[in-house]
Amino acid sequence: MANTLLLPQSGGKRLSYTPGQAAVIEPPKAPLTSRIAYSAAHVVCDPFADADPLNNGQIDWDGTLAYRRHLWSLGLAVAEAMDTAQRGMGLNWERAKELISRSTAEARAVGGRIASGAGTDHLAPGPNVTLEQVEAAYEEQCSFVEAQGGRIILMASRALAACAKSPEDYERVYGKILSQVKEPVILHWLGDMFDPQLTGYWGHKDLNAAMDVCLRVIRANESKVDGIKISLLDAEKEIVMRRQLPASVKMYTGDDFNYPELIKGDEQGYSHALLGIFDAIAPAAAAAIHALDNGDVKRYDALLEKTVPLSRHIFQKPTYAYKTGIVFMAYLNGHQNHFRMIGGAEGARSIVHLSDLFVMADQAGLLVNPDLAAERMSLVLKLAGA
Repeated sequence: MANTLLLPQSGGKRLSYTPGQAAVIEPPKAPLTSRIAYSAAHVVCDPFADADPLNNGQIDWDGTLAYRRHLWSLGLAVAEAMDTAQRGMGLNWERAKELISRSTAEARAVGGRIASGAGTDHLAPGPNVTLEQVEAAYEEQCSFVEAQGGRIILMASRALAACAKSPEDYERVYGKILSQVKEPVILHWLGDMFDPQLTGYWGHKDLNAAMDVCLRVIRANESKVDGIKISLLDAEKEIVMRRQLPASVKMYTGDDFNYPELIKGDEQGYSHALLGIFDAIAPAAAAAIHALDNGDVKRYDALLEKTVPLSRHIFQKPTYAYKTGIVFMAYLNGHQNHFRMIGGAEGARSIVHLSDLFVMADQAGLLVNPDLAAERMSLVLKLAGA
């Protein structure tokens, strides 16, 4: 039995807790077939780099690539250089290029599925930015991803959100970029709860009106769109949009609150997955989809049911700070030997938040080695003065 810890709670209370309360989840041994499941993957920073962690955080390449191999070994695909990797929030385009290049080569070496984020984050948003500059920025990043032999996830653009004057501006930019790509891409509609600078994307703050514009873009460029990931944390909106997609276009849920029901689907269809939470719950996610492959819906429900409170906790407001919980899970489970992040983002959540996360992860069977997790949680508590 692992060591008992005194965990700080809200209101100054302490919880006496011994991890190991649930059976550890056994990962599947066969490929996943019924759903495509991308895990947006985090990066492991180099804590010993002699560099400014706020502006020039360095990456531990061995640890970062090892985690991707772990995800592939479970049958999951990797969504590279996305917001889970702190893209635009500590990971700039120059560093992202190296990440994409290394990860795409690693995917080829091990036979893993990968798609990488292409956006405009090297173009600073501002009042003088033009649509032509946004298009050129997209073209540069898309060309780079394709030059590595990779598939594109076309990320939402802060620069476009800042300079677009109408929905037609979005249709123009997306139409031009999609006409040039070699292979169908995954579009990415990221809600403002994940990135406040994307408020009013597609030219409307009203989500129904914005959805109409997005659907027009997809229908006008259907042969160049593999699917769309929406991250709005609104299951009803996702289902409404899913039912209006062309038959050839997939819905990839990005809903870290409601993913079990959306992936399971209904009588009219289902969503595939492209989720940040799959980084943290990878064994449960892979085992659940494997159960779905075998028609075992009861096991699917049971595996994911206990992960939902953990996911909702990790993605609580401010939602963009969820990366801290993702990396903390990797630290607890021994995938990296420290709890440091580029940009100093390990400080974005409180010790109470991390203590609650620890309990939820254990009760979901996601602490692979409870003894190791308890030892590492104890170190974090000591550092916090608890």
